[in-house]
Amino acid sequence: MGELNAGITPLETECTYDDNLKIWSGGERQSLFSADLSIGEIIFQEMERHPKLIAQISVTDDVVLTREELFLNAKRVASYMRNLGLGQNDIVGVMGRHTTHLAAVAYACYFNGTPFHALHNAYEQSTIAKLFGITKPRLIFCDGDEFDKVRAASQGHQVQIVTMRNHPRCDSIRIQDVLTTPVDPNFRPVRLTLGTDQTLAILSSSGTTGVPKAVTISNSHQIIVAFLNMNNSIVQYTSSTLDWFSGLVMNITAGVFSTTNIIADGDFDPALLCNIIRQYKISLVLLSSSYMAMLANCPEFKTADLSSLKNLFYGGSNCSLDVQKRARSRLSHDCLNFSYSLTELNSAGCINFNFDQKPNSVGRPVRGIKVKVIDSEGKAQGPNTVGEICFYSGQKWYGYYESPEETRLILDSQNWFHTGDLGYVDEDGYVFIIDRIKDMLKYQNIMYYPSEIENVIAEMPDVVEACVFGIWDEVNGDEAAASVVRKQGSELNSQDVVDYVRKRISAKYKQLNGGALIVDQITGVGDRKTNRAAAKAHFLKHMNNN
Repeated sequence: MGELNAGITPLETECTYDDNLKIWSGGERQSLFSADLSIGEIIFQEMERHPKLIAQISVTDDVVLTREELFLNAKRVASYMRNLGLGQNDIVGVMGRHTTHLAAVAYACYFNGTPFHALHNAYEQSTIAKLFGITKPRLIFCDGDEFDKVRAASQGHQVQIVTMRNHPRCDSIRIQDVLTTPVDPNFRPVRLTLGTDQTLAILSSSGTTGVPKAVTISNSHQIIVAFLNMNNSIVQYTSSTLDWFSGLVMNITAGVFSTTNIIADGDFDPALLCNIIRQYKISLVLLSSSYMAMLANCPEFKTADLSSLKNLFYGGSNCSLDVQKRARSRLSHDCLNFSYSLTELNSAGCINFNFDQKPNSVGRPVRGIKVKVIDSEGKAQGPNTVGEICFYSGQKWYGYYESPEETRLILDSQNWFHTGDLGYVDEDGYVFIIDRIKDMLKYQNIMYYPSEIENVIAEMPDVVEACVFGIWDEVNGDEAAASVVRKQGSELNSQDVVDYVRKRISAKYKQLNGGALIVDQITGVGDRKTNRAAAKAHFLKHMNNN
């Protein structure tokens, strides 16, 4: 067993390497709280301890909530759920932006031990119907903007829908009505039947196939940030909503460490972020890689006052080194932190606290996490050898909700998670990601599969064959593009294909944002399985020559 000490910062854990097993380890997991406490119990205790601190500031509504006020709102929502008879065996649906009372809904679920299933507001009705059809929530919280599609997607289920903002004229319950619910003077958080193994939340992930999965997240303390010196002087911001693991972590962080959470209700605005970093002295920011690119590219970033910023975390997908260097050039110290994980891990995986020394690395494994790199036959590889990155957390994972077959595709018999990412670990224990093994694409950190778009293009009468692939953009991530073979004699053109997809698919992230190309044939291999890499190379060559 060798120990790696090069480049360790005060915030970073040590990384060890077992040369026999060819496994890198971030060390033993550390719990900051009594091991038997649920996430809800921890947050409940901490909110009782610090009632007068500022919990949340909405820059959209100009609403400031103390922890005492947020605590009372959370207990009111929790009491409303209890009055409906919702318990630990039920599920609550959530689909909303960063509105004033979203945190109260999440904390209410934690207090009651009732998991929430969070979906992204960009999902189309069919995806909502499928995902909520799996978990069957009896109560759903959503924005009024999404009320119609949520109601349509929930037809056939006995469900109440509560709107968080922009309330429709009828048929919904307003969150303000829920917040009038009386609270029992002896209100306490529940003790969990299954302890910290019990499901805390359910998020969405594409897993190993294109249909979204319902990913169970447990009450394990590994989800609590223990690799930073967290305290109640920290002011934090994230653009990630509760359906992203990063958004869930920041929601928990605010509750557990009494930080001040700055929220904005709307699409990510890099100029706004530059302004509120200065205005509220934000010290901790967490962004998706696409939003990091938007921030680094916006004119306001060049002159913004970023002196309060201590940690800028980013991740979720590839981020160009040029963008990272541009961001680093504006920061007074090495506070640029690439984070790498997968939703299923229920934890941060790797974090790079040493951008200056290891640019473009996603970092070393955090405490409680082990990493190995395997070849195509599953054999572990040593340093600087490319293979599939795999994680081990030592936690119990209940898998994809009601999908044991899909669970077995990502979690092997030794409880290692297979990320589907190609990469390597260098001699100092830093992980580098090269490419994806899976076809899965990400547009602004929302996952989708090219086959979904191919199936739509195949509906066109004049189409013989289509291949969809991702064209990488530093802001959006993978923009879908298509090579299409048309029937002989057809006058179908590229714009026809783009327009058809736009009409058939409402979600912006599944549009042919990278364009389309009419070709005589699509490159194949052996059994005529589509070679996406070759089709993409031909597409790019054509575009570069025109």
